[in-house]
Amino acid sequence: MDKTKNLVELITKGIQDKKGHGIVIADLSEIDGTICRYFVICQGNSTQQVEAIAGSVSDYVRETIGEKPINCVGLGNAQWVAIDYADVIVHIFTPETREFYDIEHLWEDAKLTTLPDLD
Repeated sequence: MDKTKNLVELITKGIQDKKGHGIVIADLSEIDGTICRYFVICQGNSTQQVEAIAGSVSDYVRETIGEKPINCVGLGNAQWVAIDYADVIVHIFTPETREFYDIEHLWEDAKLTTLPDLD
């Protein structure tokens, strides 16, 4: 399996483990000039849940494939946490912040995959 797709799967599992929802995977790999190959976008219901999801993603990826993010920003206020894995950037939002920025629609050419929420 492609290393980047494996990373996306691990990130998704980390999100689902903390009941993150509204997961959208934006495939940017066919678009020139993008900063990465994939965005993984999701939301938590509160800043506490956003922080828990971010921790879960980081732990899951590190424990499974030993990879650490290049950067992680936004944990201070946890309205929007971004975790940068070079080829994949994870965006974890509170619902209001996600609606405001609507980043899954910034690249209209991106192929979007919406995952069903786990109950």
